[in-house]
Amino acid sequence: MPKKYGVKEKDQVVDHIVNLVLTGKLRSGDRLDRNEIAEELGLSRAPVQEAVVQLEHDGILSTRYHRGAYVERFDHQAVLEHHEIDGVLNGVASARAASDPSDELVERLGEVLENLRSRVESKGFQQAAAKFRRSVNDAYAGPRLQAAIRAASTLMPRTFWTAYTDSHDQLLPFYEAEFAAITGREPDKARAACEERSRLMGRIMLAELVRRGVLPPSPRHPSHPFRSE
Repeated sequence: MPKKYGVKEKDQVVDHIVNLVLTGKLRSGDRLDRNEIAEELGLSRAPVQEAVVQLEHDGILSTRYHRGAYVERFDHQAVLEHHEIDGVLNGVASARAASDPSDELVERLGEVLENLRSRVESKGFQQAAAKFRRSVNDAYAGPRLQAAIRAASTLMPRTFWTAYTDSHDQLLPFYEAEFAAITGREPDKARAACEERSRLMGRIMLAELVRRGVLPPSPRHPSHPFRSE
């Protein structure tokens, strides 16, 4: 596999391993072959080891002394939990913004929201959505919170969402609600908009993983994205 210029080698490995998990090529309890990963990507073992350290921190892998790295539990609950944590953490920053929104943030978010409304295609919508999140988090999330948000989003790769065609119709209302809550100085509603958006994203991803046969259907964790839990 050719190197991706402009992308850190460690991040390339992280993306590759996450993709192996999300496509079912690596499953819960499987041992990660670091040499094989390095060979597939045409990299040394150093960035592979860096990726393993990050993915263990992010709850995707676990390491066992002298035994290697293994895929952590990856099931319905794990998918939903990653998204739930993402919503809670982003909700902290959004609630802070709603408590004391700066004029600069309100103006920037208003412009981004107009872009979100017009970007019907998935890739453009996700790019605008990422800009919305960065605008809030850069201004109201400190270094520790931003690091936690990045860790929580590891299992929510952008490649998945740029391929999902209904992002605009299903996710736009949550950004509308969050913007209204921030401009209206309503922290609880801003927090709720983030949490509800992430929960829906979790159900959407879960439904797709079940459809692809990566995870089995489970009556305990309904995977239909519009079924209440």
